[in-house]
Amino acid sequence: MSKVEIAGVDTSTLPKMSNAQQLEMLNKVRKGDKEARQQMIYANLRLVLSVIQKYIGKRGCPDDVFQVGCVGLIKAIDNFDPKYNVQLSTYCVPMIVGEIKRYLRDSNSLRISRSMRDIAYKALVAKDKIMNDRAADVHAAGSEPTIDEIAIELNLPYRAVYFALNATGTTISLDETVCDEGNKEIMMRDMVASAAPTSEEWLEDLMLKRAIENLNEREREILAMRYFEGKTQVEVSLEIGISQAQVSRLEKNALDGIKKRM
Repeated sequence: MSKVEIAGVDTSTLPKMSNAQQLEMLNKVRKGDKEARQQMIYANLRLVLSVIQKYIGKRGCPDDVFQVGCVGLIKAIDNFDPKYNVQLSTYCVPMIVGEIKRYLRDSNSLRISRSMRDIAYKALVAKDKIMNDRAADVHAAGSEPTIDEIAIELNLPYRAVYFALNATGTTISLDETVCDEGNKEIMMRDMVASAAPTSEEWLEDLMLKRAIENLNEREREILAMRYFEGKTQVEVSLEIGISQAQVSRLEKNALDGIKKRM
């Protein structure tokens, strides 16, 4: 970001416009003046530069992110109405951010379903709402809501929110540098264990998988919630609609069945 030129634009020569000038230009843009539109876009490229700072380095090169941000800026200028009674920059920033986020999401090597992305978006909105509600409480202010709290706010199962948030998180390349020790760069692949499983471990994993496959659907569901999601028996009982005693009995039967088959 220290370079003067980005995506072929010399940022040191970008013009500036006063609010009065921008308002005058916007009125011309609404009347179809293409030259005024071009001047408005060029005069607000600094806004794109300021917005993309936090997204540089996540994925894609700065030039690509900048150009995507410019698309958001153009959409904002084309749709802005001075009657909104807000500054142009206030209207532009969410449009630029939204365009960049869509680009980063859609360029992800892992394709996430639309429904899962929708749940993740709703979860983030709910998270912000809960934190805003807590702002008035001196004891809770600043604390982030748990996934359980977000799920309750959305009236969705814990698992749906948990998997949506994890699936839409930023992926990291194995070739990405995670730290620098002296003259040696340490990459993500160096931090990941690569030892192949022994024949005994492989056989044990295979037997465990087959033993679990022989359980009924309810037993598998309970084990997943208890040992993969870390839920208590009470939480499981509330989610699937049976008593805690029934959860305990089904869990015990499932574990006993696995031990016998192993």
